[in-house]
Amino acid sequence: MKEYGLFIEGKWIVTDEKIGVLNKGTGNECALISVAGEIEVTKAVDAAERAFKTIKIEPYRRYEILMKVSELLMNNQEKMAGFLSEEVGKPIKEAMSEVVRAKQTLILSAEEAKRMTGEMVPLSGAPGCGERLAFTMRMPVGVVCAITPFNFPLNLACHKIGPALAAGNSVVYKPATVTPLSAVLLCELFAEAGLPDGYLNLLTGSGAKLGKLLTDEQRINFYSFTGSPAVGKSLMKSAGFRRVALELGSNSANIVHNDADIRATAELCVKYAFANAGQVCISCQRVYVHRSVYLAFCEQAVAYTEKLVMGNPLDPATDIGPMISEQEAMRAEQWINEAVERGGKILVGGKRRGAWVEPTIVTDVQPDMKIVCMEAFAPIFSIIPYDTIEEAIEMVNDSVYGLQAGVFTNSIEIARLCAIKIETGGVIINDGATFRTDNMPYGGIKESGIGREGPQYTVKEMTEEKLIVFNFK
Repeated sequence: MKEYGLFIEGKWIVTDEKIGVLNKGTGNECALISVAGEIEVTKAVDAAERAFKTIKIEPYRRYEILMKVSELLMNNQEKMAGFLSEEVGKPIKEAMSEVVRAKQTLILSAEEAKRMTGEMVPLSGAPGCGERLAFTMRMPVGVVCAITPFNFPLNLACHKIGPALAAGNSVVYKPATVTPLSAVLLCELFAEAGLPDGYLNLLTGSGAKLGKLLTDEQRINFYSFTGSPAVGKSLMKSAGFRRVALELGSNSANIVHNDADIRATAELCVKYAFANAGQVCISCQRVYVHRSVYLAFCEQAVAYTEKLVMGNPLDPATDIGPMISEQEAMRAEQWINEAVERGGKILVGGKRRGAWVEPTIVTDVQPDMKIVCMEAFAPIFSIIPYDTIEEAIEMVNDSVYGLQAGVFTNSIEIARLCAIKIETGGVIINDGATFRTDNMPYGGIKESGIGREGPQYTVKEMTEEKLIVFNFK
């Protein structure tokens, strides 16, 4: 069994304590990974701080390095996808797609390295300032801590590391405990691309333990975190005056009006609900369907769901792999059973085998059922009828979350109303809440987070605006 270490200041460090990495498809250990402690955290921050203060990387060189990593990533696509499929349990075809997306995220980040611009400030328009010239510059914040989740461990890492390096920052990178292998390979590729030692440092181990050590480390200037609202709130409290970007939970809703293409929309909602076994922040979880087309939508959704193939994630034919753990699958099963006990009706699925949960559609649900009001993060979605668009919007907004929502309609007036009235960070018209490209500003409101991802927007958050004033008197 292969053992992997931590990556600190360009060197791989093996610690005495190790944890096993499970192949989620088989449940067997496939690797061992070193566990970082207080000493390693200090060394990683030392290295990041030293690199930031002593090694200057010109913007064009940052561009070249990030572009080189994007090329190396595609050269290693099958290896990286294999890691993703094993450690996450996602179907290999989804894993291959994640590598392609990560490549694009790195390219977008590379381009931003060449666009570090400020703006002119018209001081001459102020009384007595005719002889003054002012402009702003964007300056890197310093050491960035990137904390990533298990569901998209590669692309979400690139969404944090890419913009951080493009802006001239150094990085301490903490991947999810259960998915460290893709992180190891990513660090290897950055080293191969010529990133100076210390600019990217990898720490693996318990999230609870390392999270506290990292937030206690006052030399870290910025925290970029994707994960649960509870952990995000705790991190924000610990960060104090330091800056944070938080991408947290959601129970994403979609509205299907009576003028939508029901067949195509049902197929798309099924696809979005069950991708990565439903373990997607913007997974299709709540679908509000106009009562006049409700039964037709349910019929089509069931028909498409029944075609999905559950099986070995490494099999190209597989559509649905296991959830990240049997414990999480048991939790999803409990939520389904709770809904049924309270009157919910399972149209398809509903059963669990180990870490596999059948793709499940539930109707006759209530707003306070866990599968509706909380983040399911499992292959489950509910279909709920509505009579008026105002009622649908009210139900969409009845949530502590506000990441993205989808609206399917051919009415420009309904689309306009939804765009204005729905309380989310993004409203997607004639596509699902799950739609995302890596160059768009992605993020939410309420308990879905703070800040926006997408390299162009993240670079701005990971830089400080400095004002420069010249007096020519």
